[in-house]
Amino acid sequence: MNISEKIFSLRKKLHDHNYRYYILDDPLISDYKYDLMLKELQDLESKYPEFYDSNSPTLRVGGGITKEFQTSAHKSPMYSLDNSYSIDELKDWENRIRKFVDGPIQYTCELKFDGASINLSYDTGKLIKAVTRGDGVQGDDVTVNIKTIPTVPLVLKGDYPEKFEARGEIVIPIEGLKKLNKERIANDEEPFKNTRNTASGSLKLQDSNIVSKRPLECLFYSIKEEGNIMNSQFDVLNSARKWGFNVSNNYILCNTIDEVYDFVKKWEEDRAVLPYDIDGIVIKVNSFDQQNKLGYTSKFPRWAIAYKFKPDQAITQLLSVSYQVGRTGAITPVANLKPVNLAGTIVKRASLHNSDFIEKMDLRIKDYVYLEKGGDIIPKIVEIDRDKRLHGSNKLEYISECPECDADLIKNPGEANHYCPNKNYCSTQIIGRIQHFISRKAMDIDGLGSETVALLVNSGIINNYSDLYKIKVEDIINLERMAEKSSKNLVDGIKNSTIIPFERVLYALGIRYVGSTVAKTLARHYKSIDRLILSDLEELESVDEIGEKIAASVVEFFNDHENIEIINSLKSYGLQFEMVESENNLLSEKLADKSIVVSGVFEKYSRDEIKKLIELNGGKVSSSISKNTSFILAGSNMGPSKKEKAEDLGINIISEEDFINLIY
Repeated sequence: MNISEKIFSLRKKLHDHNYRYYILDDPLISDYKYDLMLKELQDLESKYPEFYDSNSPTLRVGGGITKEFQTSAHKSPMYSLDNSYSIDELKDWENRIRKFVDGPIQYTCELKFDGASINLSYDTGKLIKAVTRGDGVQGDDVTVNIKTIPTVPLVLKGDYPEKFEARGEIVIPIEGLKKLNKERIANDEEPFKNTRNTASGSLKLQDSNIVSKRPLECLFYSIKEEGNIMNSQFDVLNSARKWGFNVSNNYILCNTIDEVYDFVKKWEEDRAVLPYDIDGIVIKVNSFDQQNKLGYTSKFPRWAIAYKFKPDQAITQLLSVSYQVGRTGAITPVANLKPVNLAGTIVKRASLHNSDFIEKMDLRIKDYVYLEKGGDIIPKIVEIDRDKRLHGSNKLEYISECPECDADLIKNPGEANHYCPNKNYCSTQIIGRIQHFISRKAMDIDGLGSETVALLVNSGIINNYSDLYKIKVEDIINLERMAEKSSKNLVDGIKNSTIIPFERVLYALGIRYVGSTVAKTLARHYKSIDRLILSDLEELESVDEIGEKIAASVVEFFNDHENIEIINSLKSYGLQFEMVESENNLLSEKLADKSIVVSGVFEKYSRDEIKKLIELNGGKVSSSISKNTSFILAGSNMGPSKKEKAEDLGINIISEEDFINLIY
């Protein structure tokens, strides 16, 4: 047996043993023998790197460092689910779907695991990418971290579809979290609060070696395939285990909603015996043909619904109320509570929403209140124990002045919130708008965080987000926590943000009700900020998904002379206020006729931004090295095989800094 055959044989045996140990719970060899086999493979792969395989079992141990997770689009959107809380709501759902399909309907019922959703892409039986749910359309590529999880199959078995996306939930068993917290406490580290947040946070750790030490598991629940060889959800669940996926045994096929509800009630009562946290049951129309007929609303699949279990409650005392000012001037009252444990989390504060909520609840200081977690995440007050109310307590008086700038608050007709109208002189609003402007989904300015924004505003260096582009190193080098290197990085980060595309710049402006999705819709419809500024209420409302409230807010924003001045200032600094539709809309032709390979991890730009910069400057991004490659743009952790090939062909390798100097 030659070296390549030996390596291939070891990989196959280790994949098989992983499957028997983690999926079938029926190991054939001892842990010691498994470790010896794994060590042998590691040694061979180290000596013979030419036989590298991205799905080798040795990658389970981690060790890679990811400085920045790249954004990746899902081939099929990962929709959220509509919720139900009673048998009547389940029957209402059934009545709705019967309007779309004829004949009998069967339902699969599955446990709704409380973790982080993941999208796994497979091609010819091999895992090629793992992406978090993100916003449902795109998420973060966490493939390196996912490969450390033993219950994620790297190579499939049996008769699987050629290409498909598998969806699952990344979870941490309850006992696994307890063990992890015991170790953290022993090391004087803060224990984790709950399984969901720990699982989700683990996926975004930069060091995959740390991820490999977390007791993460992946529980498969659905498939999106290109060949359509499967007929039903129940068939998929039955087949997935044979392919190598970890599938919970607790799912059934029901013929009526009453059978569904029996399953729901069983697990609402018995969920404490499960090794994982669950927060409900997912019910799906079983037939894929019927699912296709039912289709989707704008938010949910019509063919599925989640039955959410009643959340845990806790009772505690309301100690005081404070008021927060948002970037749009909206005032949010916050309840300060006597600390209490609620569903594994110590709760000290809860939102009181607005003055109408306080009035309706008749809240008073020192009241004893019942708390729940909205969606098991956000604490909220749901009830008052009036039997414990102090005699002579007074109703809460809602503030009439801004807690930050003392301006008189206003409340617009038909709206629930009070607002501070002093938007240009209320420092909290100014800081909030700039913090939104620099946020990841907006301008994503490297080297500039929320605390630094507050420092810049409070020091009088900036008063709006266009002032950022005036900053020089000498303006900030003497500020607290700033030094020459950090000052230069901040200024460079601001300068580099001018390549951010129009749709994100529009979102960054912070127009009320214009989130990232609405900003994308408006940018693609109007193509430029100038056309959008000139549009009126009627024209805006004719745009798909733009309603009266959004349209009115957009018109109001652009009718403000100071907002127009800021936009004109941003234009002068080169920000993108038009859609780049084709190669004819280039920033320059400095990279014209150049074929460039991008490899490694970069510090100032993400890989997607690097590729966009190459294209905007006339270059072409190539995935493979050849004699036609102009140069290689290399970050840290460049693949050794690419480096060797480049040297053999005499191709120049340049750094990120060299590249920036080349195009600017």
